[in-house]
Amino acid sequence: MLSELQRWFAEARFGLFVHWGMYALYGRGEQVLFREHLDLEAYRARAHAFRPHAFDPEGWASMARDAGMRYAVLTAKHHDGYCLFETAESAFSSIETGPGRDLVAEYVRAFRRAGLRVGLYYSLADWMQPAYWRGPGDPAADFDAYVAYTHAQVRELCSNYGQIDLLWFDGPWPYDAEQWRAKELLETARHLQPGILINDRSGLPGDFDTPEREIRASQRPWEACMVSTERWWGYHAGDRRWRTPTEVIRMLAQVAEGGGNLLLNVGPHADGRMPARFLELLRDVGQWMARNGQAIYASERGILECSTLGRMSVVGSTVYLHLLYWQGETLTLRGLENRVLRASYLADGWGIDFRQEGETLTLRGLPRYAPDDADTVIALQLEGTPRVTPWARERLWQGDARRMIDWAEGK
Repeated sequence: MLSELQRWFAEARFGLFVHWGMYALYGRGEQVLFREHLDLEAYRARAHAFRPHAFDPEGWASMARDAGMRYAVLTAKHHDGYCLFETAESAFSSIETGPGRDLVAEYVRAFRRAGLRVGLYYSLADWMQPAYWRGPGDPAADFDAYVAYTHAQVRELCSNYGQIDLLWFDGPWPYDAEQWRAKELLETARHLQPGILINDRSGLPGDFDTPEREIRASQRPWEACMVSTERWWGYHAGDRRWRTPTEVIRMLAQVAEGGGNLLLNVGPHADGRMPARFLELLRDVGQWMARNGQAIYASERGILECSTLGRMSVVGSTVYLHLLYWQGETLTLRGLENRVLRASYLADGWGIDFRQEGETLTLRGLPRYAPDDADTVIALQLEGTPRVTPWARERLWQGDARRMIDWAEGK
C-alpha cells in the first residue's frame, strides 16, 4: 500500500527515462565499455572530452511536461561508473572531468521547477571497480569497501538535492541482497527521503515492479520501462528505428488498462541535445495526451473483456474504451451491470447515441472510420462504481467453468 506522499506514482502513469553519460561520446550505446572490452584507462581519459554545451535541463523538463509526462528518472551513475553528480567517493564524475558541473543538480532544479516529480537511477554495478568483478568470494578483493562506496554514493544522492521522489536501482547481478546490504541501503534512503519510492532492483522487492522492454501487469504497483528506439537505452548513432506515436499511445492505453506506468526512454547526444526524432515523437504523443489524458492519469485496471475493441481504463465512475480496432458505425459492449448515463468522445466531448438492454450496450451512429487511428477514446459515464456481470469477471482459462456451461447452453 502506497502512502499519501507516494500516491502520485499511481496517478502519474507516464514518465521520462533518460540514459545519459560519457558513453554517449562513442555513439554506440550505454554499454560500449563492456560490450567492446574497451581499455579502462583510455575510457576514463575520454571523459574529459565529455562537454555537454547544449545541455538544457529546462528544455528537457518543458519537453516532458508538454508530452504529458508527470515525472522523470535520470541515470546519475550507470554501469560504467561515471557519475553525473558531485561525489566524494570518485573522481570519475562530471565535476572532475569535462563538464566541470553537477549535472544531476541542474536536472533536479529544472524538473522540480517545471512541476515534475524527480527520480534518480543508480547502478550498483560499477565496471571501473575491480572488486565488483572479483566479488565477495575473492580474498584479493575488498568487496566490503566496494559496497560501502555504493552506500556512500546513495547517501549523497539522497542528501544533496532536496526532495527526491523516486530511487531507481539497477545492476545488482550477480550478487544478492545480503551481499549488497540492501536492507540497510533502503533503510538509509528512506530515512533521508521519507517520501521516496524505491524500485525492485536492489535485491529486495522495494515499492514497485519494473518489467523491462515489455508491458506486464503486476499485482503490485508497476512501471514498464521501454526504449523509444529498437535496441539501446543510451545514444547509439546506428539505432535509427524509432517507435511511432501510435505505438507509444497504444503503450499508454495498455499500461492504463493494467493500472501501471510507462517510463519511456531516450538517450541524448553527448552534447546534451535531445534527438530530433524523439522531440517529434513526444510532440505527437503530447497532442494526443492533451485531448485524452483523462483516460490515462489515475486510471484503474479495466474491468471486463473488450479485446476485440481494444483496451479499457477506469477512472472513478467513468469507463474509457480505447478503441484500437474500429468496428464501423455500430459498437457493442457486453458485461456492464451499471446504467450508462452518457457516452461521448473524450477528445471533444461530443455525445454518442446509445441503447442499453440488460448487459448489452450498443453505441450507434458512429463514423465509418476511426476519428483517431492511434486510439479513439470513448467515455462511458456510469451510475455508481463500475460493476460487471459474473461471467465478465472471468477469463476462459481462469474462471468458473459452470458459468461457461450456462452460456454455451443458452441459459
